Amino acid sequence: MRNMNISKMQDPLSREVIIVNELGLHARSAAKIAAIASHAESQVTISKGDEIVDAKSIIDMLTLACGKGMRITINVDSDADVEILSKIAELVENGFGE
Repeated sequence: MRNMNISKMQDPLSREVIIVNELGLHARSAAKIAAIASHAESQVTISKGDEIVDAKSIIDMLTLACGKGMRITINVDSDADVEILSKIAELVENGFGE
């Protein structure tokens, strides 16, 4: 896992986003994230506070219990996956298309 203490402004492999859709991070939205993350060459994680989970696992993401307005951090472990990071962040910021 990456060092979570690195400043988000200085780390191009990390992005903080806010859950904006009414239903929060639920099964359908987690499945959309997992579908994008599955194309990554490196590990993709999502964290809320001290909890860090695999973004390729729907079940793991659901354990975060993220409701509307909660902040999560998306991380990738390789520069090769910066586009994956951007796609997931955009998906979350756009309310998962809901």
